[in-house]
Amino acid sequence: MESLVAASSRSRLLPSPSVDLFNQTKLKGRVSFAFINRSKPKPKLVLCNMSASKEAKLWGGRFEESVTDAVEMFTESISFDKVLYKHDIMGSKAHASMLANQGLISENDRDKILQGLDEIEKQIIAGEFVWRTDREDVHMNIEAALTDMIGEPAKKLHTARSRNDQVLTDFRLWCRDAIDTILGSIKRLQIALVKLALNNKGLIIPGYTHLQRAQPVLLQHLLLAYVEQLERDAGRLLDCRARLNFCPLGACALAGTGLPIDRFMTSNDLKFTAPMRNSIDAVSDRDFVLEFLSANSITAIHLSRLGEEWVLWASEEFGFITPSDSVSTGSSIMPQKKNPDPMELVRGKSARVIGDLVTLLTLCKGLPLAYNRDLQEDKEPTFDSVKTIIGMLQVSAEFAQNITFNQERIQKALPAGHLDATTLADYLVNKQIPFRTSHDIVGRAVALCVSKNCQLRELSLDELRSISPVFDKDVYQYLGVENAVKKFSSYGSTGSSCVADQLDYWVSKLEINQVGHSS
Repeated sequence: MESLVAASSRSRLLPSPSVDLFNQTKLKGRVSFAFINRSKPKPKLVLCNMSASKEAKLWGGRFEESVTDAVEMFTESISFDKVLYKHDIMGSKAHASMLANQGLISENDRDKILQGLDEIEKQIIAGEFVWRTDREDVHMNIEAALTDMIGEPAKKLHTARSRNDQVLTDFRLWCRDAIDTILGSIKRLQIALVKLALNNKGLIIPGYTHLQRAQPVLLQHLLLAYVEQLERDAGRLLDCRARLNFCPLGACALAGTGLPIDRFMTSNDLKFTAPMRNSIDAVSDRDFVLEFLSANSITAIHLSRLGEEWVLWASEEFGFITPSDSVSTGSSIMPQKKNPDPMELVRGKSARVIGDLVTLLTLCKGLPLAYNRDLQEDKEPTFDSVKTIIGMLQVSAEFAQNITFNQERIQKALPAGHLDATTLADYLVNKQIPFRTSHDIVGRAVALCVSKNCQLRELSLDELRSISPVFDKDVYQYLGVENAVKKFSSYGSTGSSCVADQLDYWVSKLEINQVGHSS
């Protein structure tokens, strides 16, 4: 597992995979999403209700009647799980190869199955494949179409396999690809933030606690705080990827099989770490989805906090940033308005991602082992979570590339709030005054400034000495935001040299070309 995490971590330094996670097509009032390769035409996914000429269900041997139209439409999942077609075909190919290797089907049957699956995939990508609701889901649609195409050999494909382990295999493969795509989007946002920091070297801004001015910090330091958060988000996804990368295929319905299958072969062919050890756990586990959506939710909260900060900073009251017209919107009634709508929507869409997680938690909380049909409801929240978090990451990176910091406005704002007060307390500590006593002395100095409507650095030495005789001429090396920032030296602090080290680390880790940046 350690080698997998290391490999996944290295992959974050490579360009993102050439897939669009979601091709959005509206079908009969529903929205469907599909993985597609950018180099190929987008699949035109066709959904067809064949209730007028229903065929026998692949599971229907013991049934004498067809389900009603209402039941069929309520239980079908093809309208949304067709997104799994690529992964369903991958799993079926691996399964067919293993069956042939174990002598459970002939090599000739295997070749016909593989060729048929290739043809079906081509039809799906070309938009020529007809998805039938009476075939319930992506798995039955593909298997039935394969049977129509090649006949008897297709009926052997489901040997030693259930839809229970089949769907979990497809879903784990899909989530694995989704994580890789999200990791690429996280890295692009990190790069955008680091480049923004590089372009604003030395810019001091007020730092806030409780939304009250606290201490002066370098803008670069604040931007890198978000980069650190995103790195933890990436780490959570890598951990999740490592835990989900185990293969359920061959667990069958819940008990495994008495047929001589080789689960290690299929696991290896699909690039899983190993088969899942317990067949009941294999078909009932949704921990990997819960963990995935939990990681997405934490990322969404980080992006929402970034959005909140930039929305505040874009206001007239702050005026710290100006978004370009390309990432702003106007008002239908107020012609003067210029709104940072993308980041407001980032803040708002975090609720969807969190809601998707809550849906899955609620779905799973009362289910007995092993498989229950309730678990069909795990797909749509997952697809929505992934689609939403990718959009949030992409638009946040776009916004970061299209804002400017209003240095003059920020400079004018810095004197308010006595941001150098804590640094003045540090000065007294360096003079061997206990910190609590230093805190009290500086508090009285601030009170004097408030009464005189001035800054700490504007107090005369006599005025400072009237509060404490410890003050000397060297005190003015600690006063003012520029001097205060220079005094920060602890590891990870906002001091210039510390921030320079942090920037160097991220430039190297993210492989950023610094040509054209001010630093």
